[in-house]
Amino acid sequence: MNNILAFNVANPNDVARQVAARVKARRLELNLTQEGMAARAGLKFATYRRFEQTGEISLKGLLQVGFALGALADFDALFAQKQYQSLDDVLNEHGVTRKRGKKNE
Repeated sequence: MNNILAFNVANPNDVARQVAARVKARRLELNLTQEGMAARAGLKFATYRRFEQTGEISLKGLLQVGFALGALADFDALFAQKQYQSLDDVLNEHGVTRKRGKKNE
């Protein structure tokens, strides 16, 4: 998960299942059982098992799993602020920091 993720998805459930599959693959690379991974992450076994099977987990639980896998830094890019390509891009923003959106769509 160190590079840009290229999910093959149709909806958020697909993303969740793909993340769970990646976590499972990483767990197996580390030769850990589900019980061992749950203990390492500080989660109940049933919670972790459900995550691998369905992709369902709380954000806090996912962060705990990321920490246990040494991948917490990968969350840093999630919803990161816009990166500018040039000084012109910065100047065109007019230094306005939005506090509200205008669209309801």
